[in-house]
Amino acid sequence: MTKQSHDTDPEALSEAEIRAATVGELTPLAQPIEIVDYDPEWPRLYEREERRIRQALGDRIVLIEHAGSTSVPGLAANPRIDILLVVPDSADEVAFVPLLEAVGYVLRIREPDWYEHRMFNGPDTDVNLHIFSPGCPEIERMLGFRDHLRQDESDRALYEGTKRELARQDWKYTQNYADAKTAVVEEIIDRARTMNDTDGRRTT
Repeated sequence: MTKQSHDTDPEALSEAEIRAATVGELTPLAQPIEIVDYDPEWPRLYEREERRIRQALGDRIVLIEHAGSTSVPGLAANPRIDILLVVPDSADEVAFVPLLEAVGYVLRIREPDWYEHRMFNGPDTDVNLHIFSPGCPEIERMLGFRDHLRQDESDRALYEGTKRELARQDWKYTQNYADAKTAVVEEIIDRARTMNDTDGRRTT
């Protein structure tokens, strides 16, 4: 759920689509989007949640990674820890939902038509736990975006500046703010792919 407003992007999620994907109540934002300077505590919060998830799911985990802005040192972010979790089949909720709920996670998003994406919120830390199946292109996209921002100071500054500017605007739902970042995210991803292709040709 990271697409832009319908006013500028025909693929953006409408309010009806956001409601359809939401498990439980869809709550409008009560305050502006918060963007804070990078906090070195974020990796430690991720590590704590990773241990919790590993204890809950064990060998059901194919991959687990710290993703999103809080995974990029030096990048200002909304202080919410994004976690990428890959399980054998994200549509098979019986295999993982009860186990995550038992340790306090709450299922908030179910998107069968978008790579069978599931998203949970954390029990005592502000967490978005994104769940996909192996082979989903979003996995490579999320990790590639993270890795590029870790290495490229210019794009890191561009992304931070865009987020700070958008955060000063009024949004009904958090998803609307996320949608508005689509253009700059895709610009950075395209640039990262071009750079990787160029580097690959130089080493062959």
